Amino acid sequence: MGRLIFFLIILTFFTLSFLSEVQSTSFKIVNKCRHTIWPGLLSGATSPPLPTTGFTLKSGESRTVNIPKSWSGRLWARTLCGRGSDGKFSCVTADCGSGKVECAGGGAKPPASLAEFTLNGADGLDFYDVSLVDGYNLPMLVVAKGGTKGGCSPTGCLVDLNGGCPADLKVARGDGSGDNVACRSACEAFADPRYCCSEAYSTPDTCAPSVYSQFFKHACPRSYSYAYDDKTSTFTCASANYMIIFCPLPYTSQKVLGARQDGAQLPLVNKTMMYLKTRHSSGSSSTGLIRTQIIAYVASITLAFFLSCS
Repeated sequence: MGRLIFFLIILTFFTLSFLSEVQSTSFKIVNKCRHTIWPGLLSGATSPPLPTTGFTLKSGESRTVNIPKSWSGRLWARTLCGRGSDGKFSCVTADCGSGKVECAGGGAKPPASLAEFTLNGADGLDFYDVSLVDGYNLPMLVVAKGGTKGGCSPTGCLVDLNGGCPADLKVARGDGSGDNVACRSACEAFADPRYCCSEAYSTPDTCAPSVYSQFFKHACPRSYSYAYDDKTSTFTCASANYMIIFCPLPYTSQKVLGARQDGAQLPLVNKTMMYLKTRHSSGSSSTGLIRTQIIAYVASITLAFFLSCS
């Protein structure tokens, strides 16, 4: 009788372990940056906890995290991190304020490039996006692998925006080097309800894209650029695992993106803004530069249209 009970306990353990694996999604987080990053993860209020909320990832390394199937939350990467004289851990960009490598429930301090997920939502679909609504600190790419339905399109921001960031939005390293390490959103920079989609501008009808959000949108067409950018920035897939790549090459190979036909409305990369200017002439305003870049983008699309019709 004792042996039978022991056998049943072991069987139950392996069954539960198997079901847990079946019901989880994997996030493979890859660091292709030339420097170390510190990924952070934050679960939504009603989501189950994760096995980690932050860790170190050296250049060229990757780590896979198992995510509960009905999880929602966000992840990002912190940069230029270390411990101060008080022993507390902190980062120059996207710090989560925990004082440790693990974020332990803390979110990213803007500006930060964010990957956002709601797994196993309506109709069993995963909903995911890359958001620059809180600003930008690193290029990132999200690729769905092995999905069974939904568009499963890759999304992200593959362009390094720090060098070409408008002067009004730049975040410098703070060590006197003059290096730009992040690019703020207009909401954070100016605290203006028009840019924050708040107060009298809190609906899709009253909050329109700004010249600043258009800078982000035209560089990274599939990323969220402001609060109501849903139509071209939210993607779906079902029963997929996800690869999240930081600092991907702008021309990421089809092997990484997968063979699935990409039916997204906008391109993953706007090639006309692949290499943004790192220095602006002293006499030009950042708003003028943004408008110039947007006009160049529209012109390139128009030219391509006429060439295709000829």
